[in-house]
Amino acid sequence: MALDRQFFGALADVVFGNPFTAKRNALIVRLAPDAPPGDLTSNREALPRVVAPKLEPLLRDGGSALRRLSAEDRRVVEPALLYVGYHRAVPQLDALIDRQDEQSAPLPVPFGHEVIAGLVNSGFEEERATRYFALYYQLRRGFYFIERSLAGRSESMQRLREQLWNNIFTHDMRGFEAALWNRMEDFSTLLLGETGTGKGQAAAAIGRSGLIPYLPAERRFAASFADTFLAINLSQFPESLIESELFGHRKGAFTGASEHHQGVFERCSAHGALFLDEIGEVSIPVQIKLLQVLQERSFTPVGGRDKRRFSGRVIAATNRSLGPLRRDGRFRDDFFYRLCSDVIEVPPLRKRLAESPGELEDLVRLLVARITGSHDAALVATVLEGLRRDVPRGHAWPGNVRELEQAVRRVLLTGRYAPELAAATDPEDALVQKLRAGELTAAQLLAQYSAMLYRRLGSYAAVAKRTDIDPRTSRKYVDGARSG
Repeated sequence: MALDRQFFGALADVVFGNPFTAKRNALIVRLAPDAPPGDLTSNREALPRVVAPKLEPLLRDGGSALRRLSAEDRRVVEPALLYVGYHRAVPQLDALIDRQDEQSAPLPVPFGHEVIAGLVNSGFEEERATRYFALYYQLRRGFYFIERSLAGRSESMQRLREQLWNNIFTHDMRGFEAALWNRMEDFSTLLLGETGTGKGQAAAAIGRSGLIPYLPAERRFAASFADTFLAINLSQFPESLIESELFGHRKGAFTGASEHHQGVFERCSAHGALFLDEIGEVSIPVQIKLLQVLQERSFTPVGGRDKRRFSGRVIAATNRSLGPLRRDGRFRDDFFYRLCSDVIEVPPLRKRLAESPGELEDLVRLLVARITGSHDAALVATVLEGLRRDVPRGHAWPGNVRELEQAVRRVLLTGRYAPELAAATDPEDALVQKLRAGELTAAQLLAQYSAMLYRRLGSYAAVAKRTDIDPRTSRKYVDGARSG
């Protein structure tokens, strides 16, 4: 039989393309120009109905025609075979993801043998079919976490979802499938964005979507994705403890080290990722040790001698501008370049709402569901009414999505929300808002910046070192900001 090479070639671009791009949707529409407008991109069943008749002659009589294909024709048809296998498995994969989300131990996968057998019957070797089943699971998790945890229809959010997918699967999955599926730990990611924008959600979408091998003999995956993402906020630890938290320590390594302690690098799953939040706050010595881990993929616990292997992926984030830190020598260039295999900026809420005012409703719906555990339309309507009544037009949302989440909670509790009270209770957000409004004198700026550093670093000496002013002056600025 003659293959419809044009159709199968276009389908391959769809199969290996980014599902969050307009380009892929346009390709889908071209596959079936007679389909109802929007049906192919909104109805999950529509495209398989188009593909199935194209494959049916090949699969008839136990796939005899498929087995007779030349190697070149086989390569043309394979993406369609993979797509059909994936589509059939989607409902069961989704159910598995829902069940596994709260379980640290990998659950049984009773349908795995059936999916793999289907691929083998389509001419894939068993080892390759098993790997494709693991890829199916990874693809579904990637879509699940990007789509469900990052709501919003604005251009900025559409671009963010596209970038996150590329970060997990690359911009063309042909290359990923051929050579990179087991090499992604070498690609570090740097997330940039203001405080409260959702960098943690973006990091979790990446970290929970790594490839997890399937173990046919045990009929389960090698790990639970619920246990593959590990996060640490580096600004929460004083300099004296941060190395222990990162790399662990041996018993007796320092005063108070009464037992062995595993750091986050040792606890991180080989199939997952470690999220280093507030990376802009770490000192040069810690940066050097982190750089060594990224370069050598190994680390040594404090007080230990034996090197430990680190096989996970590193995701870092900061709400600070790294340009000035690099120019001032407070953030090493070599460390930056090791972190930035991919740099993704998470947009502020004010930008998202300016691009798409309807995004507020999307976010409120998501937050109400997350807070209450239910999709209650009446509660969503109540919250939206309260926000539209109480939040002034043009409010900058300095706390971004984090502020919006607390606004939703406050309306659910009290029926009202006072943005000026929220700003007053978050000094860092208030400082940012005053900077944007141009309301600070130079002295006020230095005083409030010094106070912010004191809250983070915990000592006048550390503030003095960071600001390059003498300790007595730094104390004056900090105390002045407090009393002001």
